[in-house]
Order: sequence, then structure tokens, then C-alpha cells
Amino acid sequence: MRAAIFVENDGPLVVEDVIPIDPGPSDVVVQVTASGVCHSDLSVINGTLPMPPPAVLGHEGAGIVDWVGAEVSGLQQGDRVIGSFIPACGVCWYCTHDQSHLCANTFAVMVTPRVRRGDGTEMTTMTGLGTFADQMTSAAMSVVKVETDLPDEQLALIGCGVTTGVGAALNAAQVQPGDTVAVIGCGGVGQAVIQGARIAGAARIIAIDMVQLKLDSALKLGATDAVLANDENVVEQVRDLTGGRGVD
Repeated sequence: MRAAIFVENDGPLVVEDVIPIDPGPSDVVVQVTASGVCHSDLSVINGTLPMPPPAVLGHEGAGIVDWVGAEVSGLQQGDRVIGSFIPACGVCWYCTHDQSHLCANTFAVMVTPRVRRGDGTEMTTMTGLGTFADQMTSAAMSVVKVETDLPDEQLALIGCGVTTGVGAALNAAQVQPGDTVAVIGCGGVGQAVIQGARIAGAARIIAIDMVQLKLDSALKLGATDAVLANDENVVEQVRDLTGGRGVD
């Protein structure tokens, strides 16, 4: 199979034929049908996020289950899945206490070698996924079954960008029904924050960005107001929209 390999900081990824390491009984093999490119991938390449090379990058992906380990339940060959960039076992203390982002088994999953280069060098995959490849072998806890007619290229983004933004609104900010929310920066994650705030029942969602095209998209995705950040009176505009009170 082919994979895009991170070989050195600030260098280009190298596409090579690689050899999958045999999966274990709690693993699945997924044929990757689409992968997002996240800024975190760039952060690995430029050294902001430390990850020893060589490694297969990519952590936003969708695909079809091709093989299922004997100890895996809830998944079968042919299932559509998306990758979860923070795998959660669902049974450790943290997972059973609503803190799955601290799952006790996440680290072991992320550092397990999954492929070999032609010279025999074993490589890990980014967050235990490695979606920059034709195929990925992952722990079953790293993928989520989905039943939808959404195209693969949209499904792939749910694995990181969408969950990050929606989670910021629902879990970090804990937006409540009737709240007024300002979203500063309406890129991929910001647009997901807007949708998360809408899901939470925010009464007013003010999108703020320097690019009009992004503001136009924000209004289509749930923002009630848009403020072009190139203007000098952004704070005044937000106050005017909220009767002088500001946002929640």
C-alpha cells in the first residue's frame, strides 16, 4: 500500500510503498476513502508538535472496514467509519467518568507501530490512525461506525475539525439555550463552533472574520450576524448587536 511519510522536520512528505504490520485481535483494518489535511499535520512537520520520524501522518479520515479482529465487537467488514483522533476505550476510569479525552489507553494506541518501510523500519501513525495512506490499521477504539449518505470527503472532517469546533461550543464554552455567542475566526473549526452553538440553542451567533467569503458561509451555517474584522470598530459593532451588553 502507499503512504505519505513524514521523514524530517520542515521537509516534504515522501510517498512510498509500505508494508502493513499484522493487526491484533482488538484492531481493525480500514480502506481509507478520504482524508482531511489538518494544521496539526503541518505542526508535526515543522516541529511544533513533537513526533519522531519516520511516521505516517493524517488523523482526519473516513473509510470502509476491511478486516475485524476476533475481540472486536460492534464493527464488521463493510461498515463505514470515521477516525477518532483521540481514541477512547470506553471502559477505563476516565472514560466511565465522562473524561474520555484522558483515556488511560490512548497513549499505548498512539505509539503502536503499524507499518514498515521497505528497509524494515517500523513506523507509528499520527494519533494511531495515519490517514495519509491507502489503508490504515488501527485499534477498534480509534474508529466510529457511521450510517449516513454524506460523501466521504465530508465525513473525514468530522474526525477532527468538526468535533473540535462543536466540542468547543458544547463542552468547553457550554453554550446554553438563549445565549449570545461571538465566534472570532471562521475557518473550518470556527464554522463548526457556529454549528455547535446553533445546536446548543444560542439565540444570537455573531461571526467575526477578516474574509467576507467565510462570513457568507458562516451565515449559511447558523450565524445570525456577521462582522468584518477589517473594520476598526469591531467591538462597537458587537456591542450594538447586543444592546450594549456584549456576548455571554
